[in-house]
Amino acid sequence: MLHDPGKEGQGPNRILIVLHQEGSSPGRVGQMLERAGFELDIRRHVLGDPLPETLAEHAGAVIFGGPMSANDEDDFVRNEIDWHAVPLAENKPYLGICLGAQMLVRHLGGTVAAHPDGLTEIGWYPMRATPAGEALMAWPDIVYHFHREGFSLPQGAELLATADHYENQAFRYGENAWGIQFHAELTQVMMHRWVVRGAHRFDMPGAQAGRDHLNGRLVHDARLRYWLAEFLERVFGREIPGEKNRPEAVALNGL
Repeated sequence: MLHDPGKEGQGPNRILIVLHQEGSSPGRVGQMLERAGFELDIRRHVLGDPLPETLAEHAGAVIFGGPMSANDEDDFVRNEIDWHAVPLAENKPYLGICLGAQMLVRHLGGTVAAHPDGLTEIGWYPMRATPAGEALMAWPDIVYHFHREGFSLPQGAELLATADHYENQAFRYGENAWGIQFHAELTQVMMHRWVVRGAHRFDMPGAQAGRDHLNGRLVHDARLRYWLAEFLERVFGREIPGEKNRPEAVALNGL
């Protein structure tokens, strides 16, 4: 169920979804939130949709990734970075994914920059939970990336997961603000689309070939999907029906 931004009176059961391209999708994140009973209020600020001045009519927000940089000077980029004051001031659940996480970092006074050796993370890469992350939940060992910039850890934030090339992979700020550098939201259709449209990036330093993106999904995706369901439950406070009963989830949970 997609919410019309102009429709009023839907109550605080909506999750604000901010996307950055006309054809972008919230993927599994949207699917899981809808199964949890939330309604999606999808907006594309880059295309002129307004951002709400308050989240009083929303249960939380998710800002997704995009091809632009959090360092760009476009008005919509600056507006979205500044808008993070809203969920932080109201202590509403917030999740930033890739660009969304980098925007949160910029808002909190941190930096977003390319790797000093020009390395990218485009494909499947190892990740390690920190002691703080392990105390919260089980994390996947391999995650999917599609980025060429990373972020510093903002002052006061708690690092939850780390890696070799881009050290900061996931963090929590305060009670309800979360940022992750990687992508757990991709459906199979979305990954095929990214591999086709992003093929020109596979020659960048550190990037993996397209076949490795698809083959890696066969090996690593079940664990990543299970983690995403657990993570969204923690961020937004509702169980995702059906995920824990999936055969692969039962098997992974028993490891």
